[in-house]
Amino acid sequence: MKLQSVTPENLAVLSPLTGLGAASLLQVASLARLAHFSRGLQALNFSWTQKVVYLLDGELKLGYPGGGNKVVVGGYDAALSPLNSGGVDPVNVRAITDVQLLWFDENALDILVTWDQLVAPLPARVGGEVGTAGDVAGAAADWRAMSGIFDARLLTLGSFANLPAANIDSLLAGFRRQFVKAGEVIVRQNEPGDYYYVIERGRAQVTREVAGAQIELADLKSGDAFGEEALIAETCRNATVTMKTDGELLRLDGTDFVKLLRAPLLQSIDAAEARRRIAAGARWLDVRFPAEYRHDGLPDALNIPLNELRDALPSLHKDQEYIVYCQTGRRSSAATFLLSQRGLHASLLEGGLKSMIAMENQAA
Repeated sequence: MKLQSVTPENLAVLSPLTGLGAASLLQVASLARLAHFSRGLQALNFSWTQKVVYLLDGELKLGYPGGGNKVVVGGYDAALSPLNSGGVDPVNVRAITDVQLLWFDENALDILVTWDQLVAPLPARVGGEVGTAGDVAGAAADWRAMSGIFDARLLTLGSFANLPAANIDSLLAGFRRQFVKAGEVIVRQNEPGDYYYVIERGRAQVTREVAGAQIELADLKSGDAFGEEALIAETCRNATVTMKTDGELLRLDGTDFVKLLRAPLLQSIDAAEARRRIAAGARWLDVRFPAEYRHDGLPDALNIPLNELRDALPSLHKDQEYIVYCQTGRRSSAATFLLSQRGLHASLLEGGLKSMIAMENQAA
């Protein structure tokens, strides 16, 4: 029977996925794609480039460069390994019966397998203790047990996919669990930035004091991160985050954040490269206030102020590249990181709008 969706059980028999645990297979299953082809097709309308391809059902005759041929039956022997293993794609393909293929993006699958192999399981909680408010209960060392930025989609899309493998173990070992209570203030407006946080369990509220009044900016839930803006821009906190419920946070020291996350994730480009990418279809994203944008914003730029960016994330397109800028690069650096950790394709304009103006003045 042909599959309509992929489950971890379907993947557990395939190489190299046989060594993955159930939680990892669940992540991998979210990336799998299915393709159906009818009997008799001499050349499948299918691109093998940068894919890992398996035959789940039916029979295929495959011809390889140099004249080698083989018949593969779904679910048996050779079909349990990629049809294009060793980087050799078939050049002649005929469906002897109706067939069903399963495939992954090669790079995405490699990233997930790498994460799975590099990190160790979380130590068990002794005696079922879950700690009290403010307690730090050891390293959060298993990405498979963590929510937020550590899911399959965000590990394999956008700039997060560029995180060096050498950083993974150190990054996860650097996270600590912090147990918090409803009403507890985690970060306070105008205080220096110290940690980067991911909400593992619970909900929080973001507020800002303006002219003596408290303005509600956002509600945060499990999987949401906060605290990066002050660490990236090297400024004080621009808002207060208070827990609405009891919960658990994952926190990373600011020094580790800059070394292990900010540096590899914050992809920056110069003004000339930005112009080339805009001409090729990228879009400017101006994260300054509307009054600033109206004064000297770049043509056709999308204007979303930094303090509104979190709420606007659902409206941004995953297949669109964004070149992010502000006046100097400070606000846009925080915005670029925020977009990148959510799986969006974003690059920072080095030096901000000033660098673009300087380049245009030189060319004039």
